[in-house]
Amino acid sequence: MSTPQVESVKLDELNCWRISHSGAELLVAQQGAQILSYQRDGEQPLIWLNEQAVFKRGTPVRTGVPVCWPWFGIFARNPQSVQGMYKSEPAPTHGLVRALDWQLHGIDSATDDNLRIDFTLPEAEGKLPGWPHKVALKLSIVLGDHLGVSLTSTNLGDEPVTLSQALHSYFAVSDVRDVHVEGVAGLKYIETLEDWQVRDQANELRFAGETDRIYQQVPAQLTIVDPAWKRRVRVTSSGSNAAVIWNPWIDRAAQLSDMADDGWQRMLCIETANVMDDVVVLLPGAEHTLGFTLVSEAL
Repeated sequence: MSTPQVESVKLDELNCWRISHSGAELLVAQQGAQILSYQRDGEQPLIWLNEQAVFKRGTPVRTGVPVCWPWFGIFARNPQSVQGMYKSEPAPTHGLVRALDWQLHGIDSATDDNLRIDFTLPEAEGKLPGWPHKVALKLSIVLGDHLGVSLTSTNLGDEPVTLSQALHSYFAVSDVRDVHVEGVAGLKYIETLEDWQVRDQANELRFAGETDRIYQQVPAQLTIVDPAWKRRVRVTSSGSNAAVIWNPWIDRAAQLSDMADDGWQRMLCIETANVMDDVVVLLPGAEHTLGFTLVSEAL
């Protein structure tokens, strides 16, 4: 096994690690245990590093793979079972853990070829303001010939805990107008931009405007086909039956202070998620793992 190269770096106010191993480079921040970028040697990036991202302590970062937990999206749009877990206000979008420092527990070999990076968040064990539940939370990253990300929640308390969550992945693309997503044809989705109507996806998904859809009963694998970069990016999920596909397009991107006006062209979010009818109910002592693996291959 080759020796991984690990470098501590600082991006403005955030402590980060740049890790090179097995022909790939990973950039990950302590805040949020958030992957900021991922790239194979000699290839275009796979995880998008937003050039306008703001790296300030206590501020969620719009790039990479934010961890949304113990709820996803707008709090009021979550099922009552999720809302009932939170005893305070306001309720920040995408939960309570994106802007907290996680503890790095180790960078170790998982197999001969893979490196494993583990983070935990002790505050989730009863110390999150307004969320008085005891859940052991671990984020694990596997770096090798693929990228693997998993989020494991274990209920340490004596009452059931209900949560929604997502690994809010920003994938790098040549130009979102020229790529398409395979694996969604025939699925139902919630069109959040049109009064949350339930619709049917007839064909593969192509992009010609702002997109914010929650796909339901999603197959394990979705694929981004990117002809300009001559590759297929396969995203294989586990612990989830839903996926959120998002791109802000022109007008919405222009409203975002932490995204370039043309930044929407270079990214596409496919978020492995437990949302809507796919929320997680953790009985006392139970655990659940949400995850995805990412591989690219030539067209």
